Amino acid sequence: MGDILFKMDDYVFSYRVAGVCIQNGCVLLQKPTNDDGYAFPGGHVEFGETNAETLIREFKEEIGADVRVGNLRWVAEVFFPWGEKPCHQICLYYDVEIVDDHTPRRGVFTAQEKLEGRNFTINFYWVPLKETEDLLIYPEQTKALLQMPADRVEHFIYKE
Repeated sequence: MGDILFKMDDYVFSYRVAGVCIQNGCVLLQKPTNDDGYAFPGGHVEFGETNAETLIREFKEEIGADVRVGNLRWVAEVFFPWGEKPCHQICLYYDVEIVDDHTPRRGVFTAQEKLEGRNFTINFYWVPLKETEDLLIYPEQTKALLQMPADRVEHFIYKE
């Protein structure tokens, strides 16, 4: 298929989904080795793929995990630079539960990511929820949202 990722002359549009995986009081975050900021695991939706199918595929590809996708948690409109161009991203965040017995449930582990034909290393971290307030997490509103009950869908806008 192909990612729902449009690159125009002056802009980039990205449709992404991410998993909010909280287990044993820790949240799973990812961070490329060349960046100080953390993000939630996920990826671009491919044409013809549901959001849940994307998360199942992405978690399997990136960390070899089998997951169950739960409720929609957050809807984000995210604006940030994609190289030299401004990017407008729609990102939907879902509750995700790891259901296999072989994925690490604590500490740090490494995986390989591929985007636009380039490979790079991503570290995955199980971070205690109480420690997320001191981290740089993209988008920044998610730090506060993590501390709130997930009893309704929250919408936010993030602009860099």
